[in-house]
Formats: sequence, structure tokens, C-alpha cells
Amino acid sequence: MVLEQSDFSEARKGFIEITPLAVGVGFYGLAFGLLAAQAGLSSLEVGFMGTFVFAGSAQIVAVERLMAGAGAAAAIIAGLALNLRLLLITASVSNVFSQRPLWQLVLGLHLTTDENWAMMLARQKRGGASGYWYLVGGGLALLLIWLVSTVAGVVVATSIPSPKALGLDFAFTAAFIAIARSLWRGPQDLLPWLCVVAVVVLGLYSGVLSETWVLIVAALAGTTVAGVRR
Repeated sequence: MVLEQSDFSEARKGFIEITPLAVGVGFYGLAFGLLAAQAGLSSLEVGFMGTFVFAGSAQIVAVERLMAGAGAAAAIIAGLALNLRLLLITASVSNVFSQRPLWQLVLGLHLTTDENWAMMLARQKRGGASGYWYLVGGGLALLLIWLVSTVAGVVVATSIPSPKALGLDFAFTAAFIAIARSLWRGPQDLLPWLCVVAVVVLGLYSGVLSETWVLIVAALAGTTVAGVRR
């Protein structure tokens, strides 16, 4: 499939319009980089992870689980469970992926995030032309700022003798607060969120499951409730 000038124009528009949101993504990207360095990851490893995983919340929880000694398998499963919502997100805009060649399908799915998905839908509601290439353009902007900020976080952390002494170990918590705030859409999200909180509280205080599996089960429960309601 030959790309047309209109495709590049739409991608450029998506890239530019999402830039203010991308700056916000950079702040918790920096936090992730700081703590990834504490987990022993190099800037190359963080850059590789950001390029091929490109899921901020999943990366954060995976590294946090590694730091807690949960093991690689548990860390990967926890990250995947946390990002199950992307299945619902991409399914909700399946029309923009229909009849696309495989490489465009893979590229679009990989670059779909909460931010560029929301921007695309908001623009469509205003009557603006936005589709696949708008989504891709926004995703590329987010990927670029994510890579720059996370690698910068690693570089900064390696130059600080004791990050914990400066309170930088709170960065994970701050990053999750920022992510949660950005994902809240209103009262329609209350039931899935309450479901997640209930599973976490019951799981932790019952002692039946470890912290890693509580996180995984809670993510699955919340996603299931959200999917059924939708």
C-alpha cells in the first residue's frame, strides 16, 4: 500500500496536537528511568524496553516486581494483566484498523495508548477528520518523549550517589498516582475501580495470595467488570 500525502498530513496533525499531553508523559517517564536505574537496568536496556514494550504502567509495575524479588515471569504477567485495558481500547476503534496490511496493523496496535486513543475520539466528536494515521502520529510523539525521558532518568540516577536519600524512591508511587489520575474518566469508572480496590484489600489482608498475584487478579477482575459493563 502506497502512502498518500493526506496520510502524512494526518499523522503530522496527530503528532503536533498530542504534544502537550506527551510532555506530561515525560514526567513519569523520568520517574520510571530513575527507578529502573535503581533496579540495575542500563540506559540501553531501558531504551530497548521502552521501544518494544512501550506501555508505561506495565513497565513500571514489571520493574517494581523485579525489585521486590518476584521473578521475571511474575513481573511479565503482572505487567500484561495491568495493560489488559488496551484490548478494550483497540477493540473500541477496530474500524480504523480494518483492511490494513499486517505491518500497519502491528504498528498501529503497538502505538495505541490511552492518550492518543482519547485524542482521536475527542477529535472525531468535534467533527474533525482523524483515523489510523492520526492515531499513529500521536503514538510516535508519545514514544519519542517516553524514550527520551526514561533514558534521561537512568542517566540522572547514575550521577546521584543515593537516590533514596533524596526521596526519589517515592517516584514509583507518584508515577502511579499520575497514571491513575489520567485514566479516570468519571462516574462510569467507579465500579471497576471499586472492584480492583476490593480485590486488593481482600487479597492482601487474607494472605491467600502474594502481592504480585493480588495485582494480577485485581487487574483481571477490574478489566472483566469494565468489559461486561461496556
